[in-house]
Amino acid sequence: MLLAAIGKRERIQREKLRDLAVFERLNGNPGKSSPALAVKKFCRTISAKYVQASDIRPLTVLEDTLNYLLSLLESKEHPFEVVHDFIFDRTRSIRQDITMQNIVSKKAIYMYEGMVKFHVVSHYKLWCSMSDPNIASLHHLNMEQLTKTLTSLFNLYEANRNSNYVHENEAEFHSLYMLLHLGSYSKPMAEPLSLWFSHLSAPVLKSKEMCFARRILRSFRLGNYKDFFNTAAAQASYLQYCIMEPYINEVRALALSCINFGGYKLHPYPLFDLSKYLMLKESDLESLCNSCGLETYTDESGNKFLPTKQTTFSHPKGGFQNYSFLGLQQYER
Repeated sequence: MLLAAIGKRERIQREKLRDLAVFERLNGNPGKSSPALAVKKFCRTISAKYVQASDIRPLTVLEDTLNYLLSLLESKEHPFEVVHDFIFDRTRSIRQDITMQNIVSKKAIYMYEGMVKFHVVSHYKLWCSMSDPNIASLHHLNMEQLTKTLTSLFNLYEANRNSNYVHENEAEFHSLYMLLHLGSYSKPMAEPLSLWFSHLSAPVLKSKEMCFARRILRSFRLGNYKDFFNTAAAQASYLQYCIMEPYINEVRALALSCINFGGYKLHPYPLFDLSKYLMLKESDLESLCNSCGLETYTDESGNKFLPTKQTTFSHPKGGFQNYSFLGLQQYER
């Protein structure tokens, strides 16, 4: 069903090599699959010169394959990194078949949007397990493919451009690219963001999605953490949140730094008030303060405070723990 014309040849070869992902194994047998389970793998060395017409899946088959792959994202049977590894490879193969057939239709746009969503969700879920070096490597590779897939999607939007027509999801996907520039080390593509803006149409630039992304980026760079969190809580979509989440604790640490160095020594900052601004639990804020080298204390009434002008502030060497974002609990999984 999914491998189409080349299914039997590739399937038999991979059965002999026992090169079957867990999702492709018939009754769990690592050496046996079926046309309904096996999905064409990505081939790095593929060349148009040696590819037969029957090796390339038609668009309808590619659509069915992608829908099947994306349905696996909700699988709880296997760790997410196992699910990701399978979808990661097979969606690259889908993009390869689309490119070789030079498909630039609106159906291709919807497919690329689906694949971008996969990489965006993976960006968030893999980040939550970054303490594992193997997961960190997967996160890096996922980021590479996210930017490549986004670039191809933007090219498809342009190929289908009709006057100032804006595709229904175009503004949000452009906003995702902007949000990838959050963080002090984020350089998703070589082109400067200011130059990238010059390529965008007026309707995209003025869209609420892009206005949101620009405000978030501006708040981040100015250190306006109150506006950053208020805007995120009020307007972020799930995909935008997935991009932003890895950088949220960086903003929280920036806020702690500003308060610590800019506050009055005789006026310690109440953790309860600060936790509302940073949208996390008071106990989590206390943990964050400690991981940043800052001490807190509790008064006789049980209220917790952050003394300012401490000289021990530093970013955690092992990275931040995962803390909830109280303004967007509905997005956290």
